[in-house]
Amino acid sequence: MYDITIIGGGIVGLATALRIKEQKPALKVLLLEKENEVAKHQTGHNSGVIHSGLYYKPGSLKATNCIRGYQMLLDYCNRENVPYDLCGKIVVATTEEQRPLLRNLFERGNQNGLTENRMISQGEMREIEPHVKGLEGIWVPYTGIIDYKTVCEKYAESVRKLDGEIRFGEKVIDVRSQTTHSEVVSASGRVFETKLIVNCAGLYSDKVAQLTQPEDIKVRIIPFRGEYYKIKPEKHHLVKNLIYPVPDPNFPFLGVHFTRMIEGGIEAGPNAVFAFRREGYDKLDINFPELMESLAWPGFRKVAMKYWKTGMGEYYRSFSKAAFTKALQGLIPEIQSDDLVPGGAGVRAQACDYDGGLLDDFSIIENRNAINICNAPSPAATSSLSIGQTVSERVLARV
Repeated sequence: MYDITIIGGGIVGLATALRIKEQKPALKVLLLEKENEVAKHQTGHNSGVIHSGLYYKPGSLKATNCIRGYQMLLDYCNRENVPYDLCGKIVVATTEEQRPLLRNLFERGNQNGLTENRMISQGEMREIEPHVKGLEGIWVPYTGIIDYKTVCEKYAESVRKLDGEIRFGEKVIDVRSQTTHSEVVSASGRVFETKLIVNCAGLYSDKVAQLTQPEDIKVRIIPFRGEYYKIKPEKHHLVKNLIYPVPDPNFPFLGVHFTRMIEGGIEAGPNAVFAFRREGYDKLDINFPELMESLAWPGFRKVAMKYWKTGMGEYYRSFSKAAFTKALQGLIPEIQSDDLVPGGAGVRAQACDYDGGLLDDFSIIENRNAINICNAPSPAATSSLSIGQTVSERVLARV
């Protein structure tokens, strides 16, 4: 019998396994991943940004875990020789209406301890990013770039060195609750007995949570696809590092931006469109049962009614390269449609409650058998070791 079984081999599941084994090596820890490798979905499709904690409400789980996790991540990467680059970024106000939002953002950063951030003028922005257009901005020196797939592979290596067990190709299809333990059933027919389950299933975290407790989970995962373009090499000079817009405070996405990648190249995006499949990385990917489940959820219907105009704009950019280019030109006017080639796409697991709230903070739901991480969007990758620490502390209090 295992002491803890973790479901999900993304960055949060791996970090949780690592933190548990570091603190109590004698515990028998099993991690189950349905794919044949780590970081196959959300983690392996993100933009590779090390976030500073600028955007998040002071005192929230996002803010505290991001700020603590930021340093934990850097310390781990330094120790394990994982490459990263703290290149910094600018957040740009392009209209007068965005100026107060930018200053609120700067103040939020100060409240979160980011004392090296500074407001910069139009001229100072052009010194950092010569091709950017804007009225004023924030220089964020803490921000960096990294390959989170490499981080996950290193986490997995560290877990195995501590005698943690990782099994691939084990999709969890059922959880049977017994008096003293649970039985985790995989599609392969194997049954794993365990004292405690930790659900880090990402895009399917709500489904796994429903397996761990008979009562209804009051949130559903709604998938949002983010699509990227890559900038042609001959136009890489237009972007030195990272350039972000002022985000819409009413919508839990950061808007299209420019990101230099650690392995080379520059990405532009993402947009944020409702995906017709939880692992739908292509515009035409549809899973009708999953689509119907999303549409049937009362909270999603309320979100759709509230944000229909924003949503239509995102879909328009999804199918219109010209519209996508126009959005990017708000930050760099010299960018042209011909400078962009199709890039990758990722799907964000966005938790939505019954009343139509898109959960902005991390959400952890506990019951007798399990600890369910039901919402861990960006900056979960940056925060991974801190989230893992938080979850491991709850685990160790129970086993």
